[in-house]
Amino acid sequence: MRTTLDLPENLLKEARKITRTSTKTGVIVRALEGLARKSKISGLKKYRGKIDIDIDIDLDEIRGRH
Repeated sequence: MRTTLDLPENLLKEARKITRTSTKTGVIVRALEGLARKSKISGLKKYRGKIDIDIDIDLDEIRGRH
């Protein structure tokens, strides 16, 4: 989708440097993905400590530690 935006050049330049993204579009896409991710994580936090898993999980085994 084509959209015209008026973005602060210094902020865009800083974001391109931080993300190592060469295009303006790439920076905007990464920013939108990050925003969506943060929103999903925030939504999941309300379940913290409320879900009981009756499975014996060995994190060392899952992470490949022996």
